[in-house]
Amino acid sequence: MDSNNTIPENEVNKTQSSDETLYWHNSTRTVISKVAYLIGVNKKHFVNDYDPPSLEVYELLENNSSARIIRELCRLRTAIERNFSHINSTMQREFRTIMTMPEYVPVEAITYLSEMGIQLIKKSNRQTVDYICDINRFILDRINNCRDLFPIWLDFSYIRELFIMPDGLTVEGTRTAAAQYYANRLKYPYQMYINWVPDDCGNILYNDKKFCTLLYKMHGKEFEDLSRVSDAGRAVKNNICDFINASNKTIIVVDCENSDPYKLIATLNNLDLETVSKINKILLYNDVHASSAWRLFEAHCKNTQVEHIMTERVKESKSLVDIKLSVGVSKAFYKNGVDSFIVASSDSDYWGLIDSLPEAEFLVMVEREKCGADIKAALVSRDIFYCYIDDFCTGNSDEIKIAALIAEVKRYLDEHINLNVEVMLDEVYKNTRVRMTDAECKQFYGKYIKPMHLVIESNGDVRVELREK
Repeated sequence: MDSNNTIPENEVNKTQSSDETLYWHNSTRTVISKVAYLIGVNKKHFVNDYDPPSLEVYELLENNSSARIIRELCRLRTAIERNFSHINSTMQREFRTIMTMPEYVPVEAITYLSEMGIQLIKKSNRQTVDYICDINRFILDRINNCRDLFPIWLDFSYIRELFIMPDGLTVEGTRTAAAQYYANRLKYPYQMYINWVPDDCGNILYNDKKFCTLLYKMHGKEFEDLSRVSDAGRAVKNNICDFINASNKTIIVVDCENSDPYKLIATLNNLDLETVSKINKILLYNDVHASSAWRLFEAHCKNTQVEHIMTERVKESKSLVDIKLSVGVSKAFYKNGVDSFIVASSDSDYWGLIDSLPEAEFLVMVEREKCGADIKAALVSRDIFYCYIDDFCTGNSDEIKIAALIAEVKRYLDEHINLNVEVMLDEVYKNTRVRMTDAECKQFYGKYIKPMHLVIESNGDVRVELREK
């Protein structure tokens, strides 16, 4: 291993062509900020407003010991790789350990790892390559502790692989990885070592959209849901915030039949918190056939009061949501002093409501594929701003999605599983004619019945398995 070139870090990964910037526009930076932290990117790139990584993410992960350990291990690994020949010759000539070489390695990283029970400095004589192998082993053992830092929609095995040096527990493996790194340092993100095939694609940590697309491409897959990492442009967000700030009293009215709860939560979560707190109330006009997730909406909308209005059906085939919503808006305008309304619905039926209240201010949130051209043209003709809730990043709506899934699973299980163990045992004792004392029954229950559990077969079938030994 050898490295005699030192390329200034501030000259790496800075250039993005205008075409590339346009292609990767309107993206989040949460995932790349976490990856940048973990691989050991210098803090100055988080502090600098013109660099992609987020300082907020850096400060959050600094307090996470699992993340901090991986970061310090990766910092050390890259530092040793960059200065391998200098470290190696110093160790051989002066019999020094890397702990006494602050000019080559971040000694504070070694100190932190030691405090966390990870010892890299040992009494026996060590070769420089031994440090690399040990670091690789520690990373291999601990990288899974960072799984929960990343969302469930991102394949963590792909993230994990970035940190694992191929055959990195052997001298030959570290030599091969080092040769590739030295030959392509400018192509590595911020010159930090990761396990990937170097390519001339600019900074892979430019934003989440670019990173996830390239990460999946490396594994022969396509990252299909860009809504997870895309976000509405600043102009759209500014228009919404300006609308709210210019109002005396604003409410959001939601047609739950014709809006998506996950996308709407994502939209609100991606707006300025101070501005969203100025919204007086969110009115959910719901129907029995709408998504069950609306019942959880209030719990995941912590900064604004939510009122849930469930409408009944006189005829099963006819919803009354549009009538209830129209009456509610009219009452809010004429009686409660609400001057501005954000309508979340892709249904054109509400144009009549908007047209009948010319003195009120309206902003409409629609879904791109569900909203027709005619209603959009009508909104434009009245100079009413509308936006697509599809454009806002849905990556931060996982919490309500998981909660909705769990709630629905519980409901389904309650409907389909109705078993009382006491009743079952009474029948078992009766059919078998086995006589046992109370103490024997209690032991039988504790040993065989209480440990029983569900087993899910490969085809999805579920059975109850007893402990029989």
